[in-house]
Amino acid sequence: MGITARLDRLQRRHRGVGFSLAVVYKYLDDQGGYLAALITYYAFVSLFPLLLLLSTVLSWVLVGHPAVQQQVMTSALSQFPVIGSQLGEPKHLGGGVTGVVVGVAGALYGGLGVGQALQNAMNTVWAVPRDQRPDPFTARARSLLLLVTVGGALAATTVLAGITAGSGAFGAVTKACVMAVSVAVNAGAFIMAFRISTDRDLAVGQVAPGAVTAAVGWQLVQSFGATYVGHVVKSASATNGVFALVLGMLAFLYATATMVVLCAEINVVRVDRLHPRALLTPFVDDVNLTAADRQIYTDQATAQRSKPFQHVEVTFDAPTRDSDRGGHPDPETGDALDASAR
Repeated sequence: MGITARLDRLQRRHRGVGFSLAVVYKYLDDQGGYLAALITYYAFVSLFPLLLLLSTVLSWVLVGHPAVQQQVMTSALSQFPVIGSQLGEPKHLGGGVTGVVVGVAGALYGGLGVGQALQNAMNTVWAVPRDQRPDPFTARARSLLLLVTVGGALAATTVLAGITAGSGAFGAVTKACVMAVSVAVNAGAFIMAFRISTDRDLAVGQVAPGAVTAAVGWQLVQSFGATYVGHVVKSASATNGVFALVLGMLAFLYATATMVVLCAEINVVRVDRLHPRALLTPFVDDVNLTAADRQIYTDQATAQRSKPFQHVEVTFDAPTRDSDRGGHPDPETGDALDASAR
């Protein structure tokens, strides 16, 4: 038995390794990088109008209270990843009516776009057929619901964590408690997001593992990823400062979007038992597919169904070679497999 067959046999027999590999392969099968990139684009578009709107509203609400303005900007907004230091100066407060109009329009466009991109990603990873996905009006209404509920919860916990971290009045125990509460609230927000954004009927328990992982990952990305990217931006020259700021923000958002898609894949692989996968299935055609491989490829084809009266049938022929002609035997039994399936 060759080294490849031995590695394949090893990952199939060890549940943790096989499951992790199946999550990565499912991410690649669904072109998760492109799904994350679309979410990143709309999040980036909505971010700066939101910050413009926030700074404008603060300049109106806190007019005549420069000390309060300074506290808010240096404690909460300065903790915002990558660009927080740019927001921590009171001279940036302002914008007037124009700032409100531009902020609302840009934030609404980008926020609804994030919701649309998230729905597309979740329906893709769960292989929901196109004819079962919502119409444009329902999808945008659902995006608005995601923006108000999930977006509001994530923003609130981010500001809360920023105020706590930026103030010396809180001890280590209090900060740890606030972080734990933030993770719990974020986990609830991700549970809601994973259920609302897909047209497959899912229970809380089915999406909870990925949601909790996403909540912890979100906290880590904020704490460590933003620090690293912020250091890169801070060390950039004046000429490259703008480019470093934009690229740093894109890197942060893309890392977050990738994490969300991967966490959704965790739920899919777990719920639909899409593991183990054949070790070489993403790379070669001459491979004996596992039951999980066949299920995933069947679901991908079925997901392209555009009309309810359209029928999609999937069959699998035998690999290009069998064991008598040098093909790959099954890693579990050593026997050649008949790959025909339907």
